[in-house]
Amino acid sequence: MPYINVRGVENYYEWIKKPSETEDKPVMVFIHGWAGSNRYWQSTAHTLSEQFDCLLYDLRGFGRSRGRPTLAKASEAVVESVELHSPQAEFEAIRELTYELEEYAEDLAALLDELQLQRVYINAHSMGASIATLFLNRYPQRVERAILTCSGIFEYDEKAFTAFHKFGGYVVKFRPQWLDKIPFVDRMFMARFLHRAIPAAERKAFLQDFLIADYDAALGTIFTSVSKAASELMPQEFAQLTVPTLLVAGEFDKIIPAEMGRQAAALNDKVEYCLIRNTAHFPMLEDSATYLKRVREFLQLEQRLG
Repeated sequence: MPYINVRGVENYYEWIKKPSETEDKPVMVFIHGWAGSNRYWQSTAHTLSEQFDCLLYDLRGFGRSRGRPTLAKASEAVVESVELHSPQAEFEAIRELTYELEEYAEDLAALLDELQLQRVYINAHSMGASIATLFLNRYPQRVERAILTCSGIFEYDEKAFTAFHKFGGYVVKFRPQWLDKIPFVDRMFMARFLHRAIPAAERKAFLQDFLIADYDAALGTIFTSVSKAASELMPQEFAQLTVPTLLVAGEFDKIIPAEMGRQAAALNDKVEYCLIRNTAHFPMLEDSATYLKRVREFLQLEQRLG
């Protein structure tokens, strides 16, 4: 399996490509959401691989990516810093990466550097879309266009956030590995995320990814993505976007309600809002035909204007 070292951590990635008789195709990078992996983007990427070379990867601590630097890489970094005789460099070399979404945006920048990719398209979902938004504002010169699926802004509610964090902590802590052996548990696990049915294999993959997610990464990103700081930061980030962006919402999404996406898009005329009816938190799987049609329309717009 292909792994690449990103900031001292082994990250899993893969390419989905189709041969082309024309010049090199542009690259589209896919970013998954909390406790998921690149697996749920595969069907979308295969379809779009006619026009793009599709890069899929697992976020640090999720899917097949490691959650923290390997001992060997950390040791190499310390040795290098000692040779430079810089206490600050040594501190930075051994500093453990945090689970702030800004750090995940920096992971993406480092991944692109390692693969020598200068400018890409981005297709991101849920927590991954928040990471992508931060990346767009920090590296706008590296992105042609972006699609953010099931993203938005929310208001801080201390009681609701405290309850969410407490419940999330229990969910992350109590994940018996035998859970996926229970008949129909995948259907119950995905019920809150879906309005339409998706294939059983995809439901089971979601459950498996949830069960193998690194404990620290899964818990840490709950606190960083749903927080008072995030509720104050994300409206500013959406307002500052300069990269043409499509924000796709699912009509019956209970995780990130469509209205949150509508409010985010209203902050910036660079953001086009698209509601997909009769879907919830995974519109690209629940109604792939409509999702792909809207995405293609958005991407073709650039060609018409160009």
